[in-house]
Amino acid sequence: MLIRIGTRGSKLALWQTYHIAQLLQKIGVDTDIHVIETKGDKILHKSLSKIGSKGLFTDELEAQLREKTIDIAVHSAKDVQSLLDNDLELLAFSEREKPHDVLISFNKSARLENFDPSFIVGTSSTRRIAQIRYYYPNVRIADVRGNLQTRMKKLEKGNYDALILAYAGVHRMNLQEYIVEELSTEQFTPAVGQGTIAIESLRDLPSEKKNAIRNAVNHTDTEICLLAERSFLKTLQGGCSVPIFGLAHLESGVLKLKGGIMNLNGNQLLVEEQCAEPTQAENLGQSLAENLLAKGGGELLKEIKNTLGV
Repeated sequence: MLIRIGTRGSKLALWQTYHIAQLLQKIGVDTDIHVIETKGDKILHKSLSKIGSKGLFTDELEAQLREKTIDIAVHSAKDVQSLLDNDLELLAFSEREKPHDVLISFNKSARLENFDPSFIVGTSSTRRIAQIRYYYPNVRIADVRGNLQTRMKKLEKGNYDALILAYAGVHRMNLQEYIVEELSTEQFTPAVGQGTIAIESLRDLPSEKKNAIRNAVNHTDTEICLLAERSFLKTLQGGCSVPIFGLAHLESGVLKLKGGIMNLNGNQLLVEEQCAEPTQAENLGQSLAENLLAKGGGELLKEIKNTLGV
């Protein structure tokens, strides 16, 4: 059996793709990797919020799925829009890496709580910007785009004094030596899906291939958590340009989900936590989102989307 894999071309995306390929090869499946450039890879002079988030890193891969030049697309789960077209599905989720954010710097003494007023933190995430403004309002922020290596080069040149990045990418690229602070998920609750790899395909992909992919790749506990998180995001109709966060975890057989919304200025925060049986993952995500919407989240989201024009 041959499975053709589509991926973006960054070093991190390729690491993730080779990881999936190795898992498939372990069960005797041959793989063929196709590198595909996405809109998000091409447009680097604008912030993510100004480009518009829907399909930013997925549209071109999905087009190749439909043309059947590839069987599956490998994504960072946090990049996949919450509502897929009817002909597409997410087949599997890899075991989750630690989902938290980290502060990266060549200055080993840099910390957000005592950040030098002249220093600048680079991030392109509206979520992280809002969280910094809420918890550390004195920290200066500047937009930074590009893949991980490009961002590290900008940091080395002194364009920024520190970066906030997902631990998963830093770890996968062996850049842990530059971590100066591990950021708590209590304050910096991550984006939905952060830390795991999602496998997307057409719904009509032959069942033999679907079964092979799920058997090789899917991590059941991670999938349960992602079902809750993605249901939460879908109900809020949020994208990666909106400061929405959500993180689920299993504890003693109970599924716990924390999720919230912030405004762009980082001076309004709505956050809730709920728990449920693992079999109720999607219902849990929907319930938590509806609770937030009822407590003012709907007005907050409308304000954000009007500001962003999304």
